Amino acid sequence: MRVGPAGVFWLQLAPDTGAVRLWTLDQGVARPLSPPDYRIRSRINGYGGGALCLTADGPWVVREDTGQLERLHPRSGEPVPVTGSRGNATSERSRYGGLVADPGRGVLAVRERLSVTGEVLDQALVAIATDGTETVLRAGAAEDCLGAPAPSEDGRWLAWVQWRLPAMPWHQSTLWLAQREASGALRSPRALLPPRPASVQQPSWSGHRLCVLSDHQGWWQPYRVRAIGEGSQWSLLSGLRADHGNAPWQLAEQHHLGLPGGGWARVSYHRGEGQLWLASAPQARRRRLADGFTDFRCLQYHQGALYALASSDHRLQSLIRIDLVRDQLEVLAGGERPLTSVVRPQPFVLADAEVCGFFYPAVASANHPGGSHRDPITPPPLILQVHGGPTSAAYPVLNLATQFWCQQGFSVLDLNHRGSSGAGRAFRQALAGRWGELEVADCLAAVAQLVREGRAHPQRLFIQGRSAGGYTALMAMAGADCFRGAVSQFGVTDPRRLCAHTHRFESGYLDWLLGEDRDRWPERSPVNLAHRMTGPVLFFQGELDEVVVPAQTRAMAAAMARAGHDSEVVTFTDEGHGFRHRASQAAVLRRSLAFYRNRMAAT
Repeated sequence: MRVGPAGVFWLQLAPDTGAVRLWTLDQGVARPLSPPDYRIRSRINGYGGGALCLTADGPWVVREDTGQLERLHPRSGEPVPVTGSRGNATSERSRYGGLVADPGRGVLAVRERLSVTGEVLDQALVAIATDGTETVLRAGAAEDCLGAPAPSEDGRWLAWVQWRLPAMPWHQSTLWLAQREASGALRSPRALLPPRPASVQQPSWSGHRLCVLSDHQGWWQPYRVRAIGEGSQWSLLSGLRADHGNAPWQLAEQHHLGLPGGGWARVSYHRGEGQLWLASAPQARRRRLADGFTDFRCLQYHQGALYALASSDHRLQSLIRIDLVRDQLEVLAGGERPLTSVVRPQPFVLADAEVCGFFYPAVASANHPGGSHRDPITPPPLILQVHGGPTSAAYPVLNLATQFWCQQGFSVLDLNHRGSSGAGRAFRQALAGRWGELEVADCLAAVAQLVREGRAHPQRLFIQGRSAGGYTALMAMAGADCFRGAVSQFGVTDPRRLCAHTHRFESGYLDWLLGEDRDRWPERSPVNLAHRMTGPVLFFQGELDEVVVPAQTRAMAAAMARAGHDSEVVTFTDEGHGFRHRASQAAVLRRSLAFYRNRMAAT
């Protein structure tokens, strides 16, 4: 979402087609701007981010099928190509993301240069003028990743974040700063190092003040950073011991913002819930805004108002505007209530541990599987949902699939196991070398606690997850006999094979998760533990998946068959790593429901 003199623009997924389109406000009414067959998406680092920015000329976007930049007319939506002309072979082998407006010049972006076979060769920070002229500002070495370009308001300075593979950006990254010549070129770039190695993210400017989130004191907290002599000075702006951002899987996130007059707006996370806070001046007392929402992204400020994409636990994501003068909140788009009755999340905390999550109780009047309206199962069956990443998190926001399960008579637990983001650096780093062990132990402890509390039926426990969450579900099925079955959506089954085929961004991630001693990887590879599976597994796989390739899922199912264990593989020919089409998502729910009901009928 971006806001400026040209208007309010945001990207929105069309669930029937899986296409992302550009929307805008037209006399206060939301309408799609880009053509129906025009898809917008960045694939930088495989996960994208920053596919939209706004200049005085209107919105710039990344076109999904080419990875190139185009400008859309702010009224008609007519696209005008900017990069990737047929006469420019270099641009044709490149793709872009992390877009930000470059005041008075054009756009800044991260560019990935690709080989003929599609492998990423390197990344660079580039400036792109309106006529398509491209200038490389910072060329990274083969192992370098760049992101978060942040020009000062007067255009005289540029800050950005850089990290070197095999590190992930939430492990260790560096803040860089350079002056800019009149031409826009960088002069004297230098690294501004915090007192200790850290992950830094989201540099931004408020006047001449450079601010950034850094976790060198244990949490992603906001700091003002000054270059002093050969070193730098880092001044903590908030002593609140909380993460003020989440793991930067995508570029161009914005969870904190400087305001005119020295004030600020920030998101902070508390046991998974995002809270929005405001201070109107540097010494003003902070106050909470929009407390009916539970997560916030893409903070923007324009003409006395704060804008954000806000989520809640009972309605769809909203584009909100908060008038800071009148202290009034307005939902500009979204925010629909798709269900007349919504199951609200209950905070879950694992006894004697920092592990937490959100528990959604089954609807009491539902036709419980294995029971009936007159004789429901008590306590109800439970589905433990494991988030992906695994360096990601579960948030208390409306998830229609979770609501489906509750309406079908299942309780659901969304768990933030050790290794999740949002609970500080130590908690996030705890999974180093212990993936497949530590988070599995947290899953087992969580369901055991719910059983003891009488909130889950001990013979009706299931586990499901996507990608890394699918891996954890499979490892749990191989390591314990409490689950009656598992559902894996494009879950990792063979880390060694994944490592050989994964993209550049995650090329060293598995070494961090499983340890550099690869001789030990087989003992934490589900495909090698098929003989230990304690129940059947239902697999869902996209045939276009380039992260967890279809052959990996089929090999796991074949290994289970050889070991005498039941499994089923459901494939989607037009899906990749993540199911974007409404028909695919509905099919996953229908087939999973039948799978769980069959398992309960058999016990």
